[in-house]
Amino acid sequence: MYWVYILRCADGTLYAGITNDLPRRLAAHNAGRGAKYTRGRGPVELVYREACPDKSAALRRERAVKALRRAEKLSLIARGTSES
Repeated sequence: MYWVYILRCADGTLYAGITNDLPRRLAAHNAGRGAKYTRGRGPVELVYREACPDKSAALRRERAVKALRRAEKLSLIARGTSES
């Protein structure tokens, strides 16, 4: 199973990504070994996660989430975690 996730960085910005091991990836982001975007913006907080059946579906969903405007991402976060 893969996860699409959204992080809130310490500077208030949002970052979306995918992983098949959410705790490990979150630890990597907070240790400065995650995505280049999150380095220097930590600590980060997991604010949304959504389960996807495979990597291909996760990549498609990540692309769709990244295309959302900030207000739409905040609305998605407010609706809560999706574990479909």
